[in-house]
Amino acid sequence: MSKRFTLKTLAAVGAMAMGTLLVSTGALAQQKLKWAHVYETSEPFHTESVWAAEEIKKRSNGKFDIQVFPASTLGKETDINQGLTLGTVDMIISGPSFAARTYPRFGIAYYPFIFRDGDHLIAYSKSPVFQEMVKEFREKTGIQVTAYTYYGARHTTAQKAFTNCAGMKGIKIRVPDVPAYRATPEACGANPTPIAFAEVYLALQNGTVEAQENPLTTIEAKKFFEVQKAIMLTGHIVDGLTTQIAPHVWNKLSDAEKKIFTDVTQEAAVRASAKVKTREAELVDEFKKKGLQVVQVDRKSFQDAVLKNKPLTGMGFTQSDFDKIQAAK
Repeated sequence: MSKRFTLKTLAAVGAMAMGTLLVSTGALAQQKLKWAHVYETSEPFHTESVWAAEEIKKRSNGKFDIQVFPASTLGKETDINQGLTLGTVDMIISGPSFAARTYPRFGIAYYPFIFRDGDHLIAYSKSPVFQEMVKEFREKTGIQVTAYTYYGARHTTAQKAFTNCAGMKGIKIRVPDVPAYRATPEACGANPTPIAFAEVYLALQNGTVEAQENPLTTIEAKKFFEVQKAIMLTGHIVDGLTTQIAPHVWNKLSDAEKKIFTDVTQEAAVRASAKVKTREAELVDEFKKKGLQVVQVDRKSFQDAVLKNKPLTGMGFTQSDFDKIQAAK
């Protein structure tokens, strides 16, 4: 009796130990990843990232547990881009203008008026010239770009309305600290002032700057319309965001896992892009109803000023890349 009890006890202890080992192994096998961006929780860049995080978890049978950190909670855009290399973040959604600091060729996507519209930008993201850039960027940094999302056409808001390039002269305008973003206001004689994205509302409110430029959806999400009186439909840059995965994550993924991350983030990009396009189409009338002046401008005056004062090659870009992007359909 005593011997049987001892054997049973040992078996039970062994089973418990094996269960503990399996649980521990499972816990160790699951990878917790941080996905960071600077956008509001109401924006599709966040909501679709949350969807993608859950979808990656499902398709990987729970291996990857991804938490999305919105609204600059893990740092400003410069910080999270650096975080991919430092290992402090694992994935980001960010404008490739920041990646262009390391790989300047990406910056051509921000050359004013290079894209006809959002569809042209998405066509570029699927083109051979962009895939070549992605490959070169990964070879240089180890960072993998998996998807491109339409962010919107950037328009200008200000305290006073203007109708052409000359009307922008002397205005103190917030722009991201990137040469291509500064190109249009500089070409028109404005005074571009870099301010962190999270601080723009306050800067407009207290008069540190009197104008800013962003897509209509961002003007809505960040409530810039509350502290500005006019929206000029300059459409000077058709903007996009890239989904990027850090080298310390990408290099450890199997081919099947790489496909999951790529497929899901691309699906999320398609979903977010569609939502941005739909909302853009609605917002002009909504802003008018809020009492803002919405101005159709002479866009050619801006284009001519950029071509004259900020030529493509003078900003370090090539005519060859420009021509290939123009041909993307």
